[in-house]
Amino acid sequence: MEGKGRTALVTGASSGMGWETARRLAEKGFEVIAAARRLDRLEDLAKKADHIIPRRVDLSEPRAVDAFCGYLSGLPRPVSVLVNNAGYSVRGALEDVPMDAVMRVFQVNLFALIRITQACLPGMRKQREGIIVNLSSMAGKFAFPMSGVYAATKHAVEAISDSLRIEVRPFGIRVITIRPGFIATEFNEAANRITGDLLSRTAPDYKPLYQASGASIGKWFVNATVPGADLIAKMIVEAVVSDSPEITYSGGFLSEEFQGKRFQSDDEAFDRFLTEKTGLTGRVP
Repeated sequence: MEGKGRTALVTGASSGMGWETARRLAEKGFEVIAAARRLDRLEDLAKKADHIIPRRVDLSEPRAVDAFCGYLSGLPRPVSVLVNNAGYSVRGALEDVPMDAVMRVFQVNLFALIRITQACLPGMRKQREGIIVNLSSMAGKFAFPMSGVYAATKHAVEAISDSLRIEVRPFGIRVITIRPGFIATEFNEAANRITGDLLSRTAPDYKPLYQASGASIGKWFVNATVPGADLIAKMIVEAVVSDSPEITYSGGFLSEEFQGKRFQSDDEAFDRFLTEKTGLTGRVP
């Protein structure tokens, strides 16, 4: 798709993959609505590239999302490219994750995505063209222990994407799913900050599980090279401008290893693989 004369919307554009995607789309000639909670960062982004419109929205607030969708519906030129990038993770064994935290991460990662997509679809249908890019994760196809809530949102994004892709293809609208592996962004730091000190408040039974999985996962990154946000942003933009994009894309540290194993294994075999990789093969006495 050519960028000139078309509008793109990127959520979660204040950092990482969203920032880089918005910048690259603007370089391709799109007028880019860069949406996120941190307006100061969006304004910095707009200074670095032409054709970027900063727009503050807190996707954790349903009323704010509704107001933003009202703005989208009133645009003189409909959104042609929607990149649903916004998302974050909360960690912990399921027993340790408060329900308000569960509801908030679903609101940001899934419900806001659905609502914004609904707001953009009428304009795309009228134009008989459009591209929707949904950021899933390799966790959209399996769940790491202590990350079940986050993985559940990404499993749901996969389901929404698969259904929507077939529903809107007759209108010339393409739906693309991106499954990043580990990427060097602020994502991990934010997840740790939002989750807080689990060891200080979990039940004694869970402490050895957190410690064992943390130690095992930490070893994956020793001397590892983890790619930055550019890898995924480039993937997104190449898909957007392609005449025949794939329906799914994957990339990032350990993406090939874990997704390859998931797709090649039955459920029991993959359960054993992931249990061993995360250091949780032992039983707590």
